[in-house]
Amino acid sequence: MENLFAYGTLKDKEIQETIFGRVLTGTPDKLVGYAIKEIQIEEEFGVIGYPIITETQNPADTITGILYQLSPRELLLADTYEGIHYRRIQVKLQSKETVWVYSAAI
Repeated sequence: MENLFAYGTLKDKEIQETIFGRVLTGTPDKLVGYAIKEIQIEEEFGVIGYPIITETQNPADTITGILYQLSPRELLLADTYEGIHYRRIQVKLQSKETVWVYSAAI
């Protein structure tokens, strides 16, 4: 299984059902030393703002989210959902779990 930390749209049950064919069960956790910013992505009906994590290295900055366990196949489905504007990176959560999380593609 693969650990994935979700802080944005991947926490939405309807989106999970669409992507994975099921609703995920997860554990609340925190990402320390990061803040959420917004990126603008042009879509079919205009430009929409989406959350994106940015490393600050400030321990006072935290992001609350959910730690999910996905199969390798489901992780690839999440990659497809996130698209070209996001990339998957590994980080360590407050719980000391090493997880995948999506950040801005540079």
